[in-house]
Amino acid sequence: MKKQKSEYLIQTVANALKLLEAFHDEEELGVTELSRRLDLHKNNIFRLLATLELQGYVEQSSSTDRYRLAVGCLELGQAYLRSRGLLRRARPLLEEISAESAESSHLAVMRDFEIVHLDGVSSDQLVATGLRIGQKLPVHCTALGKVLLGCSSEAVCEAYDRSCPQESLEQRTPATIVDSQKFFDHLRTAVLRGYALDLEECELGLACAAAPVFSESGETIAALSISGPAFRLTEERLLGEIVPMVVDAAGRLSRELGYVGPEA
Repeated sequence: MKKQKSEYLIQTVANALKLLEAFHDEEELGVTELSRRLDLHKNNIFRLLATLELQGYVEQSSSTDRYRLAVGCLELGQAYLRSRGLLRRARPLLEEISAESAESSHLAVMRDFEIVHLDGVSSDQLVATGLRIGQKLPVHCTALGKVLLGCSSEAVCEAYDRSCPQESLEQRTPATIVDSQKFFDHLRTAVLRGYALDLEECELGLACAAAPVFSESGETIAALSISGPAFRLTEERLLGEIVPMVVDAAGRLSRELGYVGPEA
């Protein structure tokens, strides 16, 4: 017999969510008030607040010592709204470019300097790139990662630079760019061109082209890609056929999301 989902409940997580919900109609709350509302000991409330504060979801007022919601809650809400509209609008374009190219297509975002694949459409070819929905990959050796990082704000790029290992970036294939300075030079070229390529840099035998998707405010929020076996997606075919296709699709998706471009 299948278990009820309530049997998998983690009480600490539930308490943390209830704590956040307590701020629905309150700008600030103290430990004592939260303890009373949630019927939890003050020590438990303090531990929950400390954890949520470290994760960026609450912050403590320096003037009142009371707690309030932090920017992490806003970012999470915005991510939800973006993803709902993003996924809905991206799906027809993913299907379109996959059919036109006879290769696989993906939509991805960047989280903690990793690429997270949100959706994709597989090719009908006998030899094709498998769907990677939910899979995470490094930014430095993927076409999706290059455009997402390269087209991000300067602050994001600087944060990535600080997080890079001193020795070298992870080498996944002989073609992977492992020198961080060369990688950033490569990024600048990708930004100027408006697309990026992965020529067997992440996985041997796999090639890919990707282009950025912009929000109404001009923020890079996602990227579209077309990928397939390197023997079919030669550099010549990528540049002559695949890149224009994926750049056009990413541009149309951006416009559907309200982006009007720098020239407007």
